[in-house]
Amino acid sequence: MNAAQAKLVRWNDLPRERLGERLERRYVSGEHLTLAQFFLARGCMVPTHAHANEQFAHVLSGCLRFRSGPEGRDVVDVRGGEVLMIPPGLPHSAEALEDSVVMDAFSPVRSDWIEQRDAYLRG
Repeated sequence: MNAAQAKLVRWNDLPRERLGERLERRYVSGEHLTLAQFFLARGCMVPTHAHANEQFAHVLSGCLRFRSGPEGRDVVDVRGGEVLMIPPGLPHSAEALEDSVVMDAFSPVRSDWIEQRDAYLRG
C-alpha cells in the first residue's frame, strides 16, 4: 500500500470466514500489521499455538480465558474492555467463557492466514 494513500475498509462489507462450529473471523492486512475481528461462541476452544507475530487481543465483549507459558500454567481471564499483549513465540490457547467479540492486532502481517496455513484454527 502506498503511504500517500489511505484506504477505507468497512468491516460489515467483509464476509465472516467460518473456521469452525463456534469460530468466525474477518481480517485486513496492511504492509506491517494484520487487524482481525473474531466472533467466538461460548465454549469455543482455540488450541495451543505460537507464532512469530506480536499479538494484542482486545476483548470488545464477552470473556476469554487465555492459557500460556509452559504447559499452559499461566491463566488469565480477559473481559470486555481489556487487552492481553502476547509476545512473539509464546505458546497460548483461548477458551470463550461467554459469547465474545475480539479485535486482534498482529505485527508483522499474518502471512500464514493469507496463505491458508492456519489449520490449527480450522475445526
